[in-house]
Amino acid sequence: MLFFGVAGGLFVAPELAELVIINANIYTVNPQQPKARALAVRGGKIIAVGDSVAQHVGPETRVVDLGGATVIPGLIDSHVHIANFGFMVETFDLRSVNSVAEVAAIVARRAGGLTAGSWVQGRAWDQTNWGGEFPDHTALTKAAPEHPVYLTRVDGHAAWVNKRALVLAGITKATPDPMGGRIIRDAQGEPTGILIDRAQGLVGSKIPEPTDEQVRQRLRAAAVECARLGMTSVHDAGVSAQVIRAYKQLIAEKMLPVRVNAMIGGEGALWRQYLQSGPEIGDYLTVRTIKLVADGAMGSRGAAFWQPYSDDPSNSGLLILKQETIERVSREAVAKGFQVATHAIGDRANRVALDAYGVVLGENNDKRFRIEHAQAVSLPDFEKFRRFGVIASMQTSHATSDMRWAAKRMGPDRLMGAYAWRRFLNIGVKFANGSDFPVEEPNPFYGFFAAVARQDQKGFPAGGWIPEQKLSRAETLHSFTLGGAYAAFEERGKGSLEVGKVADFLVLASDVMTIPEMEIPKVRVRMTFLGGQTVYGVQ
Repeated sequence: MLFFGVAGGLFVAPELAELVIINANIYTVNPQQPKARALAVRGGKIIAVGDSVAQHVGPETRVVDLGGATVIPGLIDSHVHIANFGFMVETFDLRSVNSVAEVAAIVARRAGGLTAGSWVQGRAWDQTNWGGEFPDHTALTKAAPEHPVYLTRVDGHAAWVNKRALVLAGITKATPDPMGGRIIRDAQGEPTGILIDRAQGLVGSKIPEPTDEQVRQRLRAAAVECARLGMTSVHDAGVSAQVIRAYKQLIAEKMLPVRVNAMIGGEGALWRQYLQSGPEIGDYLTVRTIKLVADGAMGSRGAAFWQPYSDDPSNSGLLILKQETIERVSREAVAKGFQVATHAIGDRANRVALDAYGVVLGENNDKRFRIEHAQAVSLPDFEKFRRFGVIASMQTSHATSDMRWAAKRMGPDRLMGAYAWRRFLNIGVKFANGSDFPVEEPNPFYGFFAAVARQDQKGFPAGGWIPEQKLSRAETLHSFTLGGAYAAFEERGKGSLEVGKVADFLVLASDVMTIPEMEIPKVRVRMTFLGGQTVYGVQ
């Protein structure tokens, strides 16, 4: 700043901005100043927000007149799998495939371009697209007899493999189910080719690891797509040492157009390393969280419930971690300044995780432990989230994807505590929103629409599914901005457009806060700014 002598004291000249946005419709997510028309940026941070910031314009300032376009803070997806998304872009996406025969045809085409013995991989098959029954290996075995095939289910908690893959892994009728996993078998006890949760590793461990360059390319491709879709920060839920190295390389090369809060993927060498060195906090990469997995997923009937599935009376799901294990890791984390985020979908897994947290944390703490997904919670356990200060890190698009079959899985009683975002907010539980991509589509406006409408994009069901759990648009925007920032201890530096925070914001082609609900999934990002720099779009 410049100081000039004037009668009676000093006059402080306004700080000149490098970038100024004017003539905009700005939603700041700052309750003290919810709307504005202009903002100014210098050094990657916001220096002014208001109806006019003309005093910050100098001869070198870049001024962008938006002609009334809408601006919102950069969106934060609080639960993603960046490398998996990059891998799916590299291979094929089976999300919309509606028959076993169609999957087999895709596999056959893929195998035709590979040398014999090479692995055929893909993601996001969903048996509920073709009636709900798990397939067996027969179609994949016929499609690629000379190639091992490994296809990950849409939720990431089941694999569909062919006979060659079973043979390579040595899986036979005599192979026992691993702890925390299940090998689906036919009436004769033979493996069908479906592997649930930790059973996936029996085959997955035989697949060659990607090279460092492959991982770097996958992260880069996924991050570029994030910027295009309006994400400026993501919480990468379960990373390896190789992924962290690749992130650091991209940052050094100035090729990472998104900020990453990376969660260490469970116990192991990487966790022990960070316990020695402590959290790593940076502008583009932060590592201060360990992610645990307490159960599987509801779509593959691996989510752990107290009572059997309504549509599978012999099965209550898979509890992957005991309470004592979550307690032990939580104590280690608290002692070294780390956060714990536990995947828990079924009501049993949620209670186990909450009770473990409660033993370690007690009440009125600010450790910000998280439950990832919290899809089905017993009604008495909602209060435990509030009492122990646990964040509900949920993905609103899961509700509208799962509503086709969720009632059949859970029955009416358990449904009362399922996908219950409003119930959490009503008792003061902090809520962070996300997509869990590539489980769901990465477009955050799909999740935004699911939150406010609780419908699919064709408008079904009329009035919304369990409509009393809908969120307002303001609550939804908060969950994708300040909610995500809070879940990463970053609310003082990001998540809203106010002085002193990073200049991460979006310019939208339409006003997401006022357009008709059915138009929300069609919202397009015109420009994405990260630290005041354009990382997607042009003026």
